[in-house]
Amino acid sequence: MMAASADGKSREFFVGDLGQILMAGGWAMAPILICSAVALAIVLERCWTLRRSSVLPPGLAQEVREWARSDQLDPAHLEKLGTGSPLGELLAAALAVRQHSRDLIKERIEDTGRHVVHRMERYLNTLGTIALIGPLLGLFGTVIGLIRMFMQVMVGGMADPTKMAGGIGEALICTAAGLTVAIPAYVLHRYFRSKVAGYVVEMEKQATLLLDDLTLSAQPATRARRAPLAAGDKAPV
Repeated sequence: MMAASADGKSREFFVGDLGQILMAGGWAMAPILICSAVALAIVLERCWTLRRSSVLPPGLAQEVREWARSDQLDPAHLEKLGTGSPLGELLAAALAVRQHSRDLIKERIEDTGRHVVHRMERYLNTLGTIALIGPLLGLFGTVIGLIRMFMQVMVGGMADPTKMAGGIGEALICTAAGLTVAIPAYVLHRYFRSKVAGYVVEMEKQATLLLDDLTLSAQPATRARRAPLAAGDKAPV
């Protein structure tokens, strides 16, 4: 019981000290805190959206290739596939034009892929911007704190060191807060970028395999249509 009460008191002191530190940073802490809240929301949203099971459902690509080989496809099936995951959307775009030439299917995959990648990178530019402006906001708060310190020195002279300490404390708190927001934001921005790049490589691989299957399945039908002409039959007029 004594240990539990001691832990509770320590947490209360920590929260109280943290609140005092934030208040001591002055009004320049407001934009830094807003940036930290936005960055946290983006990180949580991207962690949920960019789960591997959500982007690249296991076994989906193999299942789709089997559907294509057996020709078990219909518009409702393709619509469900396209709305299930980014990989499904890419494969559904290829299957929607499977009766056309390889070049047209490849072009459709590339066009759809650009839209898919854009959605996977949503909010990452904002996270990168927060990582960039975090130190600048901290520097801005530092300058404000130093200006405040010098103004107090000009008014009251050097007789009261506590007035100088307030300005110096405000400057240091803003600098530390800006770096505390910027460093994790930068690291996570790079992490999500690399994660999306890895997903793109895997989706390109699966789309290429499906494209090869569609091309190979279309070749026998093409040869069957050309066989009478090759045997010397005349084409119908």
